[in-house]
Amino acid sequence: MNSIHGAPSFQLKSDCVELSITQTAGMLAPVIFRSGGSEFSPYALAPWKPDELEGSLPNLLKYLRGDFFCLPFGPQDNGDPHGDTANAEWSLVKQEEGLLHLALDPGDVGGRVEKVLRLKSGHAAVYCEHRISGAEGRFSYGTHPILDFSGLAEGQGRVTTSPFRWASVNPGLFSDPANHEYQALVPGARFTDLREVPLATEPPSAPDQVSAAGTTDLTRYPARQGFEDLVMLVNEEASKEQPFAWTAAVLDGCVWFSLKNPADFPATLFWISNGGRRGAPWDGRHLGRLGLEEVCSHFADNVTSSREDRLGGENIPTTRSFSRDEVVSLRIVQAVTAIPADFGAVVSIVPGESEDVTITSDTGATVEVAVNWSFTA
Repeated sequence: MNSIHGAPSFQLKSDCVELSITQTAGMLAPVIFRSGGSEFSPYALAPWKPDELEGSLPNLLKYLRGDFFCLPFGPQDNGDPHGDTANAEWSLVKQEEGLLHLALDPGDVGGRVEKVLRLKSGHAAVYCEHRISGAEGRFSYGTHPILDFSGLAEGQGRVTTSPFRWASVNPGLFSDPANHEYQALVPGARFTDLREVPLATEPPSAPDQVSAAGTTDLTRYPARQGFEDLVMLVNEEASKEQPFAWTAAVLDGCVWFSLKNPADFPATLFWISNGGRRGAPWDGRHLGRLGLEEVCSHFADNVTSSREDRLGGENIPTTRSFSRDEVVSLRIVQAVTAIPADFGAVVSIVPGESEDVTITSDTGATVEVAVNWSFTA
């Protein structure tokens, strides 16, 4: 185990991937993907190390980086935000070629959570499974990948998703000026196109006192420096022709993408973090970061709010029922592929007949990528 960005971390390597995952909080980053003769490291690291922060902050903030699993997703009445899974210490169960198996007995939700990461030769992909056993009750949950766009010019990155049937800006005040936080989007605004999301006339100070001042394009990033926003999209259901949902980000020379079963992860959150939090430990320096989080949750609300089934009328689940005698497996793939210059934005990711997908852009360019898409089924 080595110290990576100030955190003791497990490591796993293949010919196409080299990853680190923190022992505390189980956070995946950095990850080096090798594709097309180049190396790409898309996951964000916080602009601080764990021992550089003062005060009694949760480990979630001290170790903040990359991707991590949240059970429950969001705050709790009692317990750290995003649960013990994003704050407590994971133990090593087994490590062998292409496999890293960790486990945690969370004190907040009970039971046991196992994190199993798999790598496959020839695939620039991380196959991530979380197994939940022994838990009882209804919980929100989700993955929390954070990508780093800070090295790109404004609007250079492109962000798209598979078709969605419902989308909204966070209905409450996600960024409160009373806490030295500022947001740019109209609270609770519904939209049907990521390129046309209602923009507030001025940073909102109350969710019911805002008028729109045109729209902004969430498919281009970094953008809106000095603001912090949250939106949620609910993906279309899987079909025989399209057996997974996807989220994609075009960075410098590569596409990062995730594949999921929308029955397990019904929604995608965009946590748009571009210097809008001015208080400690953020101090306005968390710039050009974008969380592309696959969840079963009501936005990033307290798990108690998610249990209120506020979107039941829209047939949108915000929690899942777990029972002590059931093992739930939640699987997701996160991968990278090199792309040609001027590739554009991803408009589709479709499965091939074997372990590959075809990614098509809005310019008509295509790339075929070796990835086992059926892992999410």
